Amino acid sequence: MLDHEVGDEHLSAVCPSCGAQTAYAPGTTSLRCGSCGAQQEIAPSEATITEHSFDEWVARHGGLSVASLAAVELECGNCGARSESTDLASTCQFCSGALVAVTKQEGLVEPEAVLPFHVDRNGARENFRTWVGSRRFAPTALKRVGSTEGLRGTYLPHWTFDAHTDTDYRGQRGDHYYVTRTRRVSDGKGGSRTETYRERRTRWRGAAGSVDRSFDDVVVVASHHLDREQLEKMGPWTLSEARPFQPEYLTGYSAVRYDVDPQAGSEEARGAMREVIRQDVERDIGGDEQRISEMDVTYSRAMFKLVLMPLWIATYLYGGKTYQVLVNANTGKVIGDRPYSALKIAAAVVAALAVIAAVVAIVMATRQ
Repeated sequence: MLDHEVGDEHLSAVCPSCGAQTAYAPGTTSLRCGSCGAQQEIAPSEATITEHSFDEWVARHGGLSVASLAAVELECGNCGARSESTDLASTCQFCSGALVAVTKQEGLVEPEAVLPFHVDRNGARENFRTWVGSRRFAPTALKRVGSTEGLRGTYLPHWTFDAHTDTDYRGQRGDHYYVTRTRRVSDGKGGSRTETYRERRTRWRGAAGSVDRSFDDVVVVASHHLDREQLEKMGPWTLSEARPFQPEYLTGYSAVRYDVDPQAGSEEARGAMREVIRQDVERDIGGDEQRISEMDVTYSRAMFKLVLMPLWIATYLYGGKTYQVLVNANTGKVIGDRPYSALKIAAAVVAALAVIAAVVAIVMATRQ
């Protein structure tokens, strides 16, 4: 049996009242028994969420690839069975108990923080029903899909990066000005008349300078297990609710290990930072338009940490096809796949064309 040691206490993954499996209860600080409902309070951690120096990590482990990392050992908190996996938490194949990693590996970044589940299973189902009911151009029958198959909770790894940036730039500032021009236009009676109008032009001049900005908690998905485009839409996460990592929060859920290493994550984070810096440079150049020819960005005080974020992964069947939906178990936000009704889309197009035809007819009649 696996006991999680917290301070001077031992918190068991098995219910002390009836011996059934417990799981973290979303929105609480307790493990709850799935059989009798008894709860065990998770003692507050004395640890603090700290960040690691990116440069120091690269110096020690920069040549280590994620693929080269071996599996870690997991132990079931119910029957005590052990297995090896690249996941951090899973379900025991023998008794359906909670499997939690009990070994560490050199070079593997351990989770520094966890954002616990806030939306429970029932809440995820309700959010799913609301999401289904709000889909435009969805088949009418989809509104009757009220439940999901295979709803499962999982923690997905994310990197957060901090850095201070100093940027030297070169570019051009464009200021608009107007000149008065004339042209001949039809008078509608077979003749013509002279019309004056203002023409906008842009005066360009060189610009150079520097800007600085500090970034805090730029989030990067650290896993390829799910569609990254959808995962990037799951935020923003309420990182202020993150807690120092304790394995109790993983009890009853799965948790995958990162497969995007810190170096790859850093490159992605710096790409996001550059987009913000570009906006800073445009504001610093000023004027009505800006052209940036060069941005030399220097990064310093780079820090990072690994945070586990909670998701409900739902699948549902419609028309013989399986669709996947993700529910942010921190905020309740829903992102997913859905079918479209070709009939409804065609009807909308026909209606739009009818409106356009009516407007054109009215305009033509008015001119006549």
